Amino acid sequence: MEDFLINHYQWIKAFHIMSVIAWMAGMFYLPRLYIYHCDAEIGSVQSETFKIMERRLLRAIINPAMISSFVFGIFLLMTPGIVDWSAGWIWVKLAMLFLMTGFHGSLSRWRKDFDADQNKRSAKFYRYANEFPTILMIIIVIMVVVKPF
Repeated sequence: MEDFLINHYQWIKAFHIMSVIAWMAGMFYLPRLYIYHCDAEIGSVQSETFKIMERRLLRAIINPAMISSFVFGIFLLMTPGIVDWSAGWIWVKLAMLFLMTGFHGSLSRWRKDFDADQNKRSAKFYRYANEFPTILMIIIVIMVVVKPF
């Protein structure tokens, strides 16, 4: 397995990056849909359209992209010589990944609230929530690229 990982490292990294880009695109867009959905009257055509868009975005793009990000990321972590586990950056990166995964779970729960016409949060709440994945992404990219510690 180690030989496979070493020989295919660049391919694995490329697929990991593509998966993360797709995951993040969805994580940025879904809260924006929630902001607009807040303004739609319950039961309206617009509200029902948002429900379809939100469900499809989560199930067809965000969930598969998260899973493939994890799969390729685990392969990268398993590749000999890639990660120095005594360095601090990897632990910060993994902590931010944990938070990103939790945010993903929150997006899923919020979608279910909208789907059941039970949303209790304001558009302002979702505007603030929309910034959270950006902050996490900035920290993650700095940890992986700069490796400050």
